[in-house]
Amino acid sequence: MELKVLAPAKINLSLDIVGKRPDGYHDVAMVMQAVSLYDTITVSDEVSPEADNEITVTCNVAGIPTDDRNIVCKATKAFFNYCDIEPKKISIDIDKMIPHEAGLAGGSTDAAAVILALNRIFDAKLSEKQMCEIGEKIGADVPFCIVGGTKLATGTGTTMEKVAPLTKCYILICKPDVSVSTAQAYAKSDSKPSKEFLVTDELVKMLFRRSLRGVCQCLYNEFEAVMDLPEISDIKKFMVKHKALGACMSGSGSAVFGIFLDEKKALKCKEALSDKYDKLFVCEPVKFGCKIV
Repeated sequence: MELKVLAPAKINLSLDIVGKRPDGYHDVAMVMQAVSLYDTITVSDEVSPEADNEITVTCNVAGIPTDDRNIVCKATKAFFNYCDIEPKKISIDIDKMIPHEAGLAGGSTDAAAVILALNRIFDAKLSEKQMCEIGEKIGADVPFCIVGGTKLATGTGTTMEKVAPLTKCYILICKPDVSVSTAQAYAKSDSKPSKEFLVTDELVKMLFRRSLRGVCQCLYNEFEAVMDLPEISDIKKFMVKHKALGACMSGSGSAVFGIFLDEKKALKCKEALSDKYDKLFVCEPVKFGCKIV
């Protein structure tokens, strides 16, 4: 059987780092939103017995690993292990549109898509919760990419709670050629005094009030707040100057998104940014995660 899966990107409307845990991981509070920017993942078990590898990965983007380093291989192995199924040769093709190393969960959503496809191919009849349990073992964003929509994530980022969806808007994503060290950002946040106030709590209130302007006033990313990232700041200011209601860096970066009420304004801002940046996407919030098409 061969299946195609649409794998949406995610943005972080908020990202608070609550504190460091005894196990070395961090507790966070954040609101994640799935958006209509997709990788397309094709998964098949119709592989020649003579194929060299148990898992064959192909990708349309140079520089993406196609060996065991790719998270889709980890997802495949984790699926077979969880279901106690004898591993079978699998081919996975990644048609990648989501920029990598951007804080948009490009790898995590590919892994989520593979879990979803294998569940159907092998008729494992796993529930969404069970698929999320597999995802947790691979990466903190994978469970969200399975369920999608608008979610409040707490703990290490894998405990999710449904919140009011983001109202209709247009989201411009810009990926500059800037790298952000997640480890360094966490280290800087650890040196700050403990937090008594979470921006995420205010943003959730604005979602339930259905106030897009209120949400945009609460956009926050602690990685961005503790790091010195002038180019990120410049892109945000540019977007706001071009009528974005608010702008923020997503996840560990370096993608920046701006939220617009009007699609024409989002497209106009995209055009203005295209003089300097080529990885630009106008998308909308979506209420689903990975889905078979």
